[in-house]
Amino acid sequence: MAVFDHLGITVDDLERGIARYDPIMQALGFTRNDAEASVSWWTEGEVELILFPAREPASGPHRHGRVGWQHLAFAVDSRDEVDRLHTIAMDAGWTAVRDPKLYPRFNDRYYASFVEDADGIRLEFMHNPPREAEPLAASMDA
Repeated sequence: MAVFDHLGITVDDLERGIARYDPIMQALGFTRNDAEASVSWWTEGEVELILFPAREPASGPHRHGRVGWQHLAFAVDSRDEVDRLHTIAMDAGWTAVRDPKLYPRFNDRYYASFVEDADGIRLEFMHNPPREAEPLAASMDA
């Protein structure tokens, strides 16, 4: 069973939101579905991300660090994929919060980038491969 089913995000300008999210979600393999007052991207049997227009226009942007939204992290299969998604986001109008790099404060394998849109919504693209198992002989010498 999935950890969560869907995530809804409110944006100030739905068309601008679509222009920013669509290239990223398509690159991640999600399928787009336009509705009357929203747009969503989904994967078969997995999760869905939905954009809704703000009920109160010009009520943003969200400020990172305030109560509420922090960020959404997309786990990907390689550092190259982090770099690729970061470039796609930049080309779609996102702002780089942190360029792709290693984050040793998390662990020595954690590679990520952080981007933010005009509404203050922050995304992370991250690759955190499992720690390699120690060779059996090395663990027996300990």
